[in-house]
Amino acid sequence: MDPALIALFIGAALASLFMAWVIGAGSSGATPFAPAVGANAIGTMRAALLVGVFGFAGAVTQGGNVSEAVGSGLVGGMSMPVAGVILVLVLGAGLMAVGIVTGYPIATAFTVTGAVIGVGLALGGTPVWSKYQQIAAVWVLTPFVGGGIAYASASVLPRPDVPERYSIPVLVGLVTAVLVNIEFSFLGGRGSAGTVRETGQQVLAADGTASAVFVTVGAAAAVAAVVRWDVGRDRRGGLQRVLLALGSLVAFSAGGSQVGLAVGPLIPLLEEIETVSTVAVLVGGGLGMLAGSWMGAPRMIKSLAQDYSSLGPRRAISALVPSFLIAQLAVLLGVPVSFNEIVVSAIIGSGAAIGGRNAVDARKIGVTLGAWTGSFVLSFALAYAASAVLL
Repeated sequence: MDPALIALFIGAALASLFMAWVIGAGSSGATPFAPAVGANAIGTMRAALLVGVFGFAGAVTQGGNVSEAVGSGLVGGMSMPVAGVILVLVLGAGLMAVGIVTGYPIATAFTVTGAVIGVGLALGGTPVWSKYQQIAAVWVLTPFVGGGIAYASASVLPRPDVPERYSIPVLVGLVTAVLVNIEFSFLGGRGSAGTVRETGQQVLAADGTASAVFVTVGAAAAVAAVVRWDVGRDRRGGLQRVLLALGSLVAFSAGGSQVGLAVGPLIPLLEEIETVSTVAVLVGGGLGMLAGSWMGAPRMIKSLAQDYSSLGPRRAISALVPSFLIAQLAVLLGVPVSFNEIVVSAIIGSGAAIGGRNAVDARKIGVTLGAWTGSFVLSFALAYAASAVLL
């Protein structure tokens, strides 16, 4: 094997590891537990510890779809060279580092997507308009869908005619129904993924729609019953436990969706470096995110928890439910999505439901929206210019 190629791949892998660290310290490390910290259900340092562990698990078991999309689905007609991969990762990580230093959540998906498209088009690649349309639809709809669901949930939870011993279990049951139908790499056979629902069907020795519905509804009802019992006997403690469980699921989803932004550009290179597997790349990216979450996430967690809304446990739960649902949809579609956009939108929606404008910092939101849009435009322009000059 060519030593020069190996050296370049090592350089690209180090850049990818740095990118994973920045993601863990920024978006995926901060946003999943920010609502829980804002609701005083968990401390900042403990949140950083948990988000790292669950993010690593999600990266390894669910990171394949987004990694493939970022690696080969954004630009057609070419295979990105190693130097281009390094340029993408350095630009993306650099912009993310600026966000961490300033305390504003730069959208990782926007920076990496812009950089990949900029480098690819500068090197003669062709646009993949169908994928761009899919990505744009998810990015544009996320604030409205996530914020809308959070607003509706937070509007219902405190109502006296909808007791929490019923409303909270219903929300948790919905999340459980989605969870048992999510694909995990460790549940499938060799080279495929499987779901908890399929595993349940195998145990029951039953196939078909009826058994699938039975397993899904049964799991949702069982978990909802446990939550109803827990909230009924200890309302405050039960709400906090629900909040922590949802935060863990959101952190898991963040790992599955965000690791692809760090390691996706490396995927096309694996055809030339056959000794390195996709699983090994995902594990490396997950470890980088784990380290970033533990070392750098507390600053961003405090920023999101304190600056965007005044959240109680109910509004925090309302923010995490749509965050989990949207993140898993993005993983299923293989779309690089901004986790900051998902959770921040949900936080704003849940906060506005109760506190109105007084619960939301309009200036902070405006600056954040500008940072999201600017990060994509700036990363695309820098990547295109740098590729045209250097590569």
